Amino acid sequence: QVQLVESGGGLVQAGGTLTLSCAASGGTFSMHAMGWFRQAPGKEREFVAAINWSGHTTYYADAAKGRFTVSRDSAKNTADLTMNALKPEDTAIYYCVASRTGGTIGDIVQAPPLNLAWGQGTQVTVSS
Repeated sequence: QVQLVESGGGLVQAGGTLTLSCAASGGTFSMHAMGWFRQAPGKEREFVAAINWSGHTTYYADAAKGRFTVSRDSAKNTADLTMNALKPEDTAIYYCVASRTGGTIGDIVQAPPLNLAWGQGTQVTVSS
């Protein structure tokens, strides 16, 4: 059974940096896309970033462009999200996802939720 476990969340001041990590197990993820979503209090869950199977292609939500970087180590079945210049509006629970169906960006961004494996989430709080 696929399992994704996030780590690295916490409290950080505005302007600070935080790196989230995601460890995948229970399957072979080297050929599957991975990504990150987030959900802020009282808001809908939203896409943050995605990375294709090879790690050569990434895609970001507008709110993350220029500040966040997604990366992966397929040999270790891990994916990271490095977040710079954090803002209070980045406060949310961050979820790691892995596609169950393919290795392209679209297999994350356009996938129905059931086509993704989800982690349990990690809380990121940015203080002003």
